[in-house]
Amino acid sequence: MLEPIRHLLDNFHIILASSSPRRSELLTNLGLKFDVIPSHFEEDLDPKSFPNYGNFAAETAHQKVLDISRRIPPDVSRPQLIVGADTIVTLDGKMFGKPKNQDEAFNYLSELNNRTHTVYTGVALKSAELEMKFHTCANVSMAKLSEEVIKAYINTGEPMDKAGAYGIQGIGATLIEKIDGCYFTVMGLPLHETSKHIIKLCEEIKTKQL
Repeated sequence: MLEPIRHLLDNFHIILASSSPRRSELLTNLGLKFDVIPSHFEEDLDPKSFPNYGNFAAETAHQKVLDISRRIPPDVSRPQLIVGADTIVTLDGKMFGKPKNQDEAFNYLSELNNRTHTVYTGVALKSAELEMKFHTCANVSMAKLSEEVIKAYINTGEPMDKAGAYGIQGIGATLIEKIDGCYFTVMGLPLHETSKHIIKLCEEIKTKQL
C-alpha cells in the first residue's frame, strides 16, 4: 500500500515511540526505516473517562507520541513522523494489562480461559503539521485450557511482558481457537489501518504545502 509514497517516506525521520520488539518487527514489515525511542509517558489515563476502551487506547498512544515530540528536537533537514501505539485486552468490562508476576499471569489466563475477549490497539501519528489517532479491535477466542497447560505456558516466560498474559505471535498462538478481526491488531500494530493513515497524513501534508 505504501509503495506509491515510498519516495516521500524515505525522506522522513520516522520514530517509533515504543520498545516493543513486536511493533518494531511490524513497522519493518512495512518497509520503513525508523529509530526506536521508547516513550516515558506514565500511561496513567483513567479508562473510565473515555466512551470506550478503543478511545482510551488511542489517546494513550497519542500521549506517547506527544512525549517523544517534547523530548526529541525535530530533524531540521527532513520531516519527522512519530508513531505510537497501545494495546489492551478486555473482558466483561475489565482491562488486562501486563502481569506483574506469575500468579497474576495465572489469574489473567484463567479468566480468559474458554472465553472470547476483545483486544484494542490504538495508534497515533504525529508530524510537525498534523496529528492523527485511531483504534482497531478484534475478538479473540481462547481455547479451553487445563491448569497444567496454563502453568506450563507461564513457565516459558512469554506471558510476562504481554497484555493479557499471552503473545499471539509466539507460543501463545496455540492457546487461541480463532480471531474475528485483524491479527495484527492483537499483535500490537494494525498494518492495514496504519498504512491507510500514513498515506492520508502524507496527502494532507502535501496539500498544506501547495
